[in-house]
This record gives sequence, C-alpha cells and structure tokens, in this order.
Amino acid sequence: MATWQDDSFEAFSEQSISLIDASDRWCGAFDLDLDDSTLIGFYEDLLRMRLLDERLNTLLRTGKTSFLAPCSGHEAAQTGIGRAMRRHHDWLFPYYRDQGLAVLLSSADEVLAQFQASCSDRNKARQMPGHPGSDQAHIFTVASSIAAQIPPAVGAAMAKQIQRSDEVVVTTFGDGATSEGDWHTAMNLAAVRKAPIVFACENNGYAISVRLAAQTATATIAEKARAYGMPGYRVDGMDVLACHYVMKQVIERARRGEGPALVDMAVYRYGPHSSSDDDSVYREADEVAAWKKRDPIDRFYRFLAARELIDEGADKALRDRIKGELAAASERAGAAGTAPVEWLFDDVLAELPWHLVDQRELLLGEVGGS
Repeated sequence: MATWQDDSFEAFSEQSISLIDASDRWCGAFDLDLDDSTLIGFYEDLLRMRLLDERLNTLLRTGKTSFLAPCSGHEAAQTGIGRAMRRHHDWLFPYYRDQGLAVLLSSADEVLAQFQASCSDRNKARQMPGHPGSDQAHIFTVASSIAAQIPPAVGAAMAKQIQRSDEVVVTTFGDGATSEGDWHTAMNLAAVRKAPIVFACENNGYAISVRLAAQTATATIAEKARAYGMPGYRVDGMDVLACHYVMKQVIERARRGEGPALVDMAVYRYGPHSSSDDDSVYREADEVAAWKKRDPIDRFYRFLAARELIDEGADKALRDRIKGELAAASERAGAAGTAPVEWLFDDVLAELPWHLVDQRELLLGEVGGS
C-alpha cells in the first residue's frame, strides 16, 4: 500500500472522504502512519471534548456558568483540526461551539476559567461564557455574531503572508455561516490573495433550527469553493482520521504558499443549538438517535479495540482520569474567585477620562467592589 502524500485526497469528490469503514476498519488508499500512542492520544482528545460538555452542563445547571453551545457530536472534526495544526504556532479563528478544540490547543484551565468568569481568565471575564481566546495559544477570541471571525481570519493570514511566516490560519464555522456576506467576502479575498488559510465548516445540518436545504441551494458546502477558485473537500465529520488527514493536507498546502481551501465536515450536534434552545421543536428524537449510531467516539473505540489498543478497563481508567482533570481545573477556576467588575474599565485607555471614572464609581456603588 502507498504512503500518505500531501495530495492524497482529490477535491470535489462525489463521495464523502472516509478512512474508517462501516466495519470500523482502516479503508484508506495509503498506510496508516500514526503510531499506537498517537492513536490513543486522538481517543483521549475525543473523550476530553465529550466529558468537557458534560462538565459544562453541570456548571450550567448549578449556576456556575450561564451559557453553553454544546459540542457533542463535533468531536471528530475538532480533534482532526487541532491535531493537524502546529500547536501554539498556527492560528485558530473559532466559532462558539469550539470549546473542545480550544482545550486541545490551549488547556482545560484556560477554557473553564473563561466559562466561569474567573480571576484566572486570561481575558478578564469580558466575554460571555463559551467565548474563549488565548494570545499564548494563538486563539482569536470567539465572537457571537455569525461569520464575524472569518474576515479577520483572512486578514491575519494575509499578514503572515506579508511577514513571510510559515504560520497558517484555520477558521471554523457552522453551515449557517456560509449564508452570511462576511463569509463570501472573506472567501473571495483569500482566494485572490492566495492567503495561507483553511476554511473548516463543522456542518451539522442546522443553522439553529433551519435545515441545510432551506438556507442554501447547493447540494454541499464543499462545492461552493469552485466559485472562488479554491479546492473543496467533503469529509465524514464523524471519522476522526478522515478529518485529521484532510486537514493535514490542506494546512500543509497553505503553508507551502498554494492558497486556501474549504473543508466541509459532516457532523451532527446531539444537543440543542445552545442552552437557550429547544431542539425538539424542529427535529425528531429518531433523527438524533440515528446519528448517535455513528458516534465518533464509539466508532474510534471499536477501531482501536480491533487493533488491540484499548479495552473496557483501559477506557474506564482514561475516562476517570479525564473527569478528575476537568473537575480539578474547574475547582481551580472557582478558587481563583470571580473577576471583579472594575476590570471592565481596564486595558482600554492609559488614563480614564472623568466620565468613565464617574461610571466606574457608580457601578461599584451599585454592585460593590474593591
């Protein structure tokens, strides 16, 4: 069998790219070149994202955070993306469902501190929960506005191009973002400038409650890339290895100066759009159950088990360890204390003008503070 090459996948393929077949076996046209420890690392990343969702849901229900856009069902796409990037070197411009990917590229401590508005939050609790960012980890702060992160991502990629850096920018988004003007403007500019950027769509088939067919006339998101003169790839987003290898190909292509690409990863969100949404209004429980039969974690577990790399005992031990790590990170965020409200006025102006001084004093008088 052939070895993996950086052009192993053909753009605009009729069939979605998969590397794990229906029997949970490797089906790639090249040899799997990841060693056993790396494969177990992929599984650990998948588990950490799922268990992070569970921890965040507990925090939400106990009043320790106030908002959540769950990522369960997106783990294979996010792991594939993060594992293909050069950590703390390449740049991520994420969307609001990427907390699992943010943990992979930064740490659980950083992300949980942000969700809990902790004093240990690098961004001083100035964003609503689920909107992490990290200068150290090269993660642009999440924006709530759909597709708002995509034009700045192209700008950052162009800056790296001007600096002759080999850093690549990856920007993620849901399928609904492709109906926004910002998305089209950014795609066009990136293609014209051959910017070192990858557009990664975590396509879960819903723009909140609007099904894909109701918000775009194209059969796939990937084929939209044709209009901008860049390659587009359809990927089984429940197959972590397919997501990883396709992302690796397009990221390294961008790093060589060959321009942007669009990757359309078919995923499914098991939970509501957010903690403010009731998804039972617009989809049937049977639909969710059908997608869960292709769960990326269960699927990869069976793949590893067939290679005798994991068993039930090892799986339980791994889950218990990760749960303990997430609980400890959450406890550290809580122990650091809640960010004081006066931080709202910091780091904008070298010297506060009189009216902001008055506003700060008024606020502190209302809510208390140091």
